[in-house]
Amino acid sequence: MTQQTSAEQAPADQGLKSAESATEVAALPGARLILASASPRRLALLQQIGIEPDALLPVDVDETPRKAEAPRDLARRLAREKLDEAAAALQRSGGDERTWLVSADTVVAVGRRVLPKAELPDEAADCLRLLSGRQHRVYTALCLLTPRGARRERLVESRVRFKRLSGREIEGYLGSGEWRGKAGGYAIQGLAGAFVVKLVGSYSAVVGLPLYETAALLEGEGFPVRARWGAMA
Repeated sequence: MTQQTSAEQAPADQGLKSAESATEVAALPGARLILASASPRRLALLQQIGIEPDALLPVDVDETPRKAEAPRDLARRLAREKLDEAAAALQRSGGDERTWLVSADTVVAVGRRVLPKAELPDEAADCLRLLSGRQHRVYTALCLLTPRGARRERLVESRVRFKRLSGREIEGYLGSGEWRGKAGGYAIQGLAGAFVVKLVGSYSAVVGLPLYETAALLEGEGFPVRARWGAMA
């Protein structure tokens, strides 16, 4: 599959190498990872690649799109705001300086129209009818704050095409309740996977966290991504 990824990186502090560098930054002892999210999907994705966060630090930010704000820009802004809020909360609590802080946000869009995180059946039904038989885009922005104070970002864009949904399929899916709180009114890792005709990009990003980019950023900044892999065998 083809994956489109764009990056906006802050200047590296103290000569650090970026995640793409062939030279890895030496892992710090006592590494701690905090996920700025309460999403069970993002937690499960991290666990899938052997990473168990030391803590979850969910934060509340206003997710209302700004006037004329593009979906990709909305995803970036919300991920940055989540990182900023979590970093401030961590600082107030006297957080450990050897901490990696990760945040992410996922936006589902048809053209420039951002679909909501459906909380009501009517919202989810409107989303599903709009997505039926057509392609939409999923933007997941990832932000990382390193123990050295460097910031790293990635934006992953994926394209998803749904089959044409019948009224019975929409009603059945609404009855499942899986749509509740999901961007675009569906969860690709659940029953809605049966609706997907084609996906170009990152499956894990559509679920909520791009695993390749997450592992690359963490590893490039010295977090021991593979530390537990041998113990899992």
